Amino acid sequence: MTVRVRFAPSPTGMFHVGGARSALQNWIYAKQQGGVFVLRIEDTDAARNRPEWTEGILSALDWIGIERGSYEGPYFQSANASEHRNAATRLHNEGRAYYCDCTREAIQARTGSQYQGYDGFCRDRGLEAGLGRALRFRTPDEGETVVVDLIRGEPTFENKLIEDFVIARGDGSAVFLLANVVDDLTMGITHVIRAEEHLPNTPKQQLLWDALGVKPPIWAHVPVVVNEKRQKLSKRRDKVALEAYRDEGYLASAMRNYLMLLGWAPSGDREIVPWSVIESEFRLAEVNPSPAFFDEKKLRAFNGEYIRALPVEEFAAACQPWLTGTDTIAPPPWRPEEFDAAAFAAVAPLAQTRIALLSEIVANVDFLFLESPLIDEAAWAKSTKGDAAELLDDAIVAFEALPTWEAEPLKATLEEVGTRRGLKLGKTQAPVRVAVTGRSVGLPLFESLVVLGRDRTLTRLRAARVRLQP
Repeated sequence: MTVRVRFAPSPTGMFHVGGARSALQNWIYAKQQGGVFVLRIEDTDAARNRPEWTEGILSALDWIGIERGSYEGPYFQSANASEHRNAATRLHNEGRAYYCDCTREAIQARTGSQYQGYDGFCRDRGLEAGLGRALRFRTPDEGETVVVDLIRGEPTFENKLIEDFVIARGDGSAVFLLANVVDDLTMGITHVIRAEEHLPNTPKQQLLWDALGVKPPIWAHVPVVVNEKRQKLSKRRDKVALEAYRDEGYLASAMRNYLMLLGWAPSGDREIVPWSVIESEFRLAEVNPSPAFFDEKKLRAFNGEYIRALPVEEFAAACQPWLTGTDTIAPPPWRPEEFDAAAFAAVAPLAQTRIALLSEIVANVDFLFLESPLIDEAAWAKSTKGDAAELLDDAIVAFEALPTWEAEPLKATLEEVGTRRGLKLGKTQAPVRVAVTGRSVGLPLFESLVVLGRDRTLTRLRAARVRLQP
């Protein structure tokens, strides 16, 4: 048997990080088994589907390494509508499904409860298809449905507690439960690896597989992804869009490493490992069924480690979208003609050790490419208290007298200026840094002054001195 797995997202919004985790798990499992990864776009919700969401799914998968051309598909669920209808008709003809015209209000009136499920009222009425009549599956009254799950063991469901559920709407179109089963059957899916939230649907879908006379696939329900309050990640409440993390400057390698740790861990006391190790060691049976905490602080730390591990040339190349802007990344504050590639290359190794997100590169280097620095007013106010004006006067005079413009002489000179005033270097360089870079933190100051150059440095120090005049 050739293993065939599928990833089946809906194009109704941004690409969820939980979906990305499931896609990677399916992808790795297929590769391990010499199988096939199938991408199916479940696009039957016409009111919410948009073409750009489909493209977003494809580009997000590209980004995490599941590239177009390396898998089967994408298929579109809407193209399989005739097979959905045929299955619904077959189930009705064989007595496994029946038409029902009950409204929610009528069911509630009969049961006396808004929480009780469908009561089987139309089971034996013999209704035919018609406007406003949904097709319901006739659930067995006795016995149990056992779901064999690679992660969760054998969850067992009493059939009598499963209501006769709708499989097709009044217009004949299949609902998710039936469409999903028919698509998996048609595409020869052997393993369904998906999120835990679908587990309650599984006994119903397994009953449909049995009714259609086909052995159901092997199930594996991976743990739900939760936030710091242990609530399921929500698009309305949490930052969940993979594209948002990409555009913020997370590396794909860091993101997919972290996603694979949501419910699973490689061998040994380690988490940051080469992708080849993950591909080799991942086992569905070792996935922890407990909810997995998506810790953005931890992801950020991961990303910083991955950034620092890059060869400096790759780091510089990875920064380019933020140095120029793209369709989804805002342009930097400088004009394109102001950018100096040589200056950036000079400070790239310094920046690489200090940023955790690629987007942070802009705030670290913008002072090099702007005529005047963007002043952080809070930093300015804090750094220019007391005798900062006189200190800047001394620094300007001392820097003007330097025979060479190099980091060590600059440092020694400013340290001497501070010593004469009874200040340590940290206090001495604070007003100089904010005058030159606009911020109180950033790249090493003296190396930055070398790249900025003598004339531009002195111009900014003089401008700061004028600003400090009463």
